[in-house]
Amino acid sequence: MSAEMGSLHALHPARSGQSRMRALGRLKTGAMNKTEQAYAQHLELLRNAGTVLWYRFEGLKLRLADNTFLTVDFAVMVADGQLEMHDCKGSKAIYQDDAKVKMKVAAEQYPFVFRVAFPKSKREGGGWLIEEV
Repeated sequence: MSAEMGSLHALHPARSGQSRMRALGRLKTGAMNKTEQAYAQHLELLRNAGTVLWYRFEGLKLRLADNTFLTVDFAVMVADGQLEMHDCKGSKAIYQDDAKVKMKVAAEQYPFVFRVAFPKSKREGGGWLIEEV
């Protein structure tokens, strides 16, 4: 192991399973990670089937309080015209308390349905587990 790698390891000692699942950095605004890309494909299938009329990635920024905002991954208009806010998480294990609180506060303040989507494993048959907040 190089000296540089050794010093990097000293800064980031062995991480827990939960911390290993978190991204080391956030992608540029407007860029989707792999989970978001997969969910966009899911929404596109629903749009083609007529269940979803419209969706947009990071299309709305909701103000929750002074200097506190929530940008949900997807604003989604379903077939009956209801606007929903969908957030994608790689797993329930990385759905942090601060994100949960922001979603609950937003659900109390805005007339939208708020949902969180988690990918199901291949062992579970694939697809998405979608929970209302």
